[in-house]
Amino acid sequence: MDAPMQIVLVSGLSGSGKSIAIAVLEDMGYYCVDNLPLTMLTPLVEHLQREHYDRVAIAIDARSGASFAQLPALIDTLRAQGHDLRVVFLEAKTLSLVKRFSETRRRHPLSGDTVSLAEAIQLEREMLADVAPLAHRIDTSDLSASALRLWIKDLVGQDRSRITLLFESFGFKHGIPLDADLVFDVRCLPNPHYVAELRPLTGRDAPVQTFLEASADAMALLADIRGFVENWLPCFIRDHRAYLTVAIGCTGGQHRSVYFAETLAAAFREREQVLVRHRELS
Repeated sequence: MDAPMQIVLVSGLSGSGKSIAIAVLEDMGYYCVDNLPLTMLTPLVEHLQREHYDRVAIAIDARSGASFAQLPALIDTLRAQGHDLRVVFLEAKTLSLVKRFSETRRRHPLSGDTVSLAEAIQLEREMLADVAPLAHRIDTSDLSASALRLWIKDLVGQDRSRITLLFESFGFKHGIPLDADLVFDVRCLPNPHYVAELRPLTGRDAPVQTFLEASADAMALLADIRGFVENWLPCFIRDHRAYLTVAIGCTGGQHRSVYFAETLAAAFREREQVLVRHRELS
């Protein structure tokens, strides 16, 4: 009997970074296929399994059209066959995508004489709306290519049999991350930005940590957020979630949110599979 494979399905909006993700996976030793029609997914997996490939990454996009309705059943079937399958969905804000297409002068695959770029992006977003809930979502709006490469490496390296708890810091002035499952606002706390010697530092630095730990409100809010996640994490696990993204936001995403994300990650790391991202520090 042919051995099961590790399969990564990469989907998402055009211009969101799927080519970068596929290139990273190829560098990691995955056999990669780009823009595969969804109807060919099962035959391809069967062929590669017979050829004794053990790690495969496949990019699928909106050009698969109506066949996307088959994706949940295909995923269930492949997992039932024993394959370690995970789905990564890349997305970005419309303004970010418009800027990227304008800078590269590429044509959006759904645009045409009667469809503007912004309309094509919205159409694609609607076509893929049922795919995102099946996947771990990554908002690449404010991510550099190098940061995305690191995030993909970290994500694929996780044990899929356990939930991955991801703590992400961000700045509200740059918008809420699209990939967040839970969002907590820590802007009510004392802001190290207004202390001259702390302004150039981040929440990873000891002086900022000391400043925040001296605040009773900060410690109380930290305990409340930790308690909320602890209380509700079993519910997400029972729902067979592979990932849970907890986003912590302050004004600029440099001090308070970074401290909270790092501290919460450390608290959960002893018993859970944990990743940390700092969007504004990428």
